[in-house]
Amino acid sequence: MTEAQRTCRGIALEDLGGIRERARLRKPQRVTLHSWSFAQLGSYIAYKAKRAGVPVVYVDAAYTSQGCSECDHVDKRNRTNQATFVCTSCGFAEHADVNAARNVAKRGVVGWAVSHAADDAA
Repeated sequence: MTEAQRTCRGIALEDLGGIRERARLRKPQRVTLHSWSFAQLGSYIAYKAKRAGVPVVYVDAAYTSQGCSECDHVDKRNRTNQATFVCTSCGFAEHADVNAARNVAKRGVVGWAVSHAADDAA
């Protein structure tokens, strides 16, 4: 929050609505997933961001972990394991979570631009 405020930037979050219904996990993993309160965390971040004057944009979470943040190639084989991302198209390699975060950030920039273009047109 402080970094976003200091740099005059916003925060992009994945829209995790319906994640419990979409998740295909084994029973022990489902128990852990269902104990997380995604909505509560998102609400808390949005509340704190609003108080700090930091914009929040929610983006589609689909394929953020399978897409390459360099060339935008999407392939489930890009995730060689839970922690590693290696693009099968361009060869870009990165920690999987960092790559996914870059994709969320890119979508946030686009989402912000689209929402503000619509506001300007109205």
